[in-house]
Amino acid sequence: MADFRTHLGVAATLGAVVAHGGWQAGLWGMAEGLPILALVTFGGILPDIDADRSRAIRLIFNLLAIPAVVAGALWLQGRLEPGPLLVACGGIYLGVRYLAGALFGRFTVHRGIWHSLLAALLCGLTATALSHRLFLLPDRLAWAHGAALALGFVIHLLLDELYSVDLTGARLKRSFGTALKPFDWREPGNSLAMLAVTASLSPWLPPWEPLLALLAQGSALWR
Repeated sequence: MADFRTHLGVAATLGAVVAHGGWQAGLWGMAEGLPILALVTFGGILPDIDADRSRAIRLIFNLLAIPAVVAGALWLQGRLEPGPLLVACGGIYLGVRYLAGALFGRFTVHRGIWHSLLAALLCGLTATALSHRLFLLPDRLAWAHGAALALGFVIHLLLDELYSVDLTGARLKRSFGTALKPFDWREPGNSLAMLAVTASLSPWLPPWEPLLALLAQGSALWR
């Protein structure tokens, strides 16, 4: 499989292409392209959240702790005084960084449900919902954020599959087919649970029309 540097480098490069191309096409402003780049890059390492004791999982939970603290601060700022609010934010950071990371590593299997297109869809819709509801971004930009994260996620899965093909020996490695799959065939219960969580995000999403328009304009750039 591709290593951490390969995933990070390829996702960052393609993220830069997407961010710059969208800016040139007028899909978003130059400053708005920076989060697009960051989200594609982050999505490029996100599937390895299920890899125990990897560089990716440490970095991922460090990064996830930041928006968790922001969300917690926004939700608690009208309920707590500055001192308790600071303590609560510190607890949120430590909880996400260490406790959530340890629990995730304990109950997930590498190349399981988190290496699937269903997981890419869940992460993309989650990013869209957070951008729309928490950061109050316009519908079009919220969808762009979700699509960017999902794109980076799929890039990771494609790289894993490409590295499962041994061109020199003209053979397929045992890992072939374990990354770019619709869902986890071995654990249908986990897949159904993830599908239910994905469906539950529907009320928090912006209207779908801006996404369709964004995809139509984006696809026109490659013609």
